[in-house]
Amino acid sequence: MNADASTGSELSAGSSSWYEASARDRVSLLLDQGSFREFIGPAMREVSPHLPIFDLPEQFDDGIVIGRGALDGSPVFVAAQEGRFMGGAFGEIHGAKLTGLLRAARDLKNTPVLILFDTGGVRLQEANAGELAIAEIMRAVVEARTAGVKVLGLIGGRAGCYGGGGLTAGCCSALIVSEQGRIAVSGPEVIETNRGVEEFDSRDRALVWRTMGGKHRRLLGGADVFVDDQVHAFRAATAKLLGTLGPLTLQTLMAEQVRLEQRLHDFGRAADAIDIWTAMGLPDASAVPEMSAKQFLSLADGIRRTPHDAR
Repeated sequence: MNADASTGSELSAGSSSWYEASARDRVSLLLDQGSFREFIGPAMREVSPHLPIFDLPEQFDDGIVIGRGALDGSPVFVAAQEGRFMGGAFGEIHGAKLTGLLRAARDLKNTPVLILFDTGGVRLQEANAGELAIAEIMRAVVEARTAGVKVLGLIGGRAGCYGGGGLTAGCCSALIVSEQGRIAVSGPEVIETNRGVEEFDSRDRALVWRTMGGKHRRLLGGADVFVDDQVHAFRAATAKLLGTLGPLTLQTLMAEQVRLEQRLHDFGRAADAIDIWTAMGLPDASAVPEMSAKQFLSLADGIRRTPHDAR
């Protein structure tokens, strides 16, 4: 057990940074006070069987908190990844807990699932088990959505949402993201390692943030709602989206395919995010990274409809 296992009882949702909070703090502050009930809690100590082989430390919850609570009085399931433990990476136990939660939601049909992503992808130490976990999670998300369950992703943590997390996020009903909420299938270091620094310089933080960060994902249509880095902002956006999301249908998938084809047509030749923003008609595209959340929200709301509008 480490310091990240705090209850959040001394924190205030109105003044708490989502980025800085631990997984347990996010859950505690996002949901109605005192409503959260954890499944497979600390006392059960479901830990990875693989990490000791590599002489690596375990964590009592294997880096993910799952359970049930309420948001504005309505029941929700919630899963929160702990980015401070192994970068929130997926392993066998970590993945099984999320898969089980999604399957429970599928069977109950009317309880939404909130996934608080904070992950660098699959654990290298659990390669095959971790990859299998991602496949099971993605299938479980689609099965839950097909059964009528709303699956909402919240992204704004330290580790971002990379690898299998990025793939899973793409399966969700909708995504809420802050500026810190980087989303990509491959992380900066992975791209640089495989394609060279000329392709992507992982040390260029400005490049990383404008390519994978929340502002770009919102403008590009990869995220439905952009919020400031505050727990109360994520909470308000979550409550609003849960009241408007529709079911997963064939028409939903067809509309998404059309949107992606159009995006490729419009921006496929762009070399940088700034080129894309310029093509969108932003008057001063280079100023976007420096905009405050309030300034960016005003800009984004007037640019284009989000993927949620097509859903």
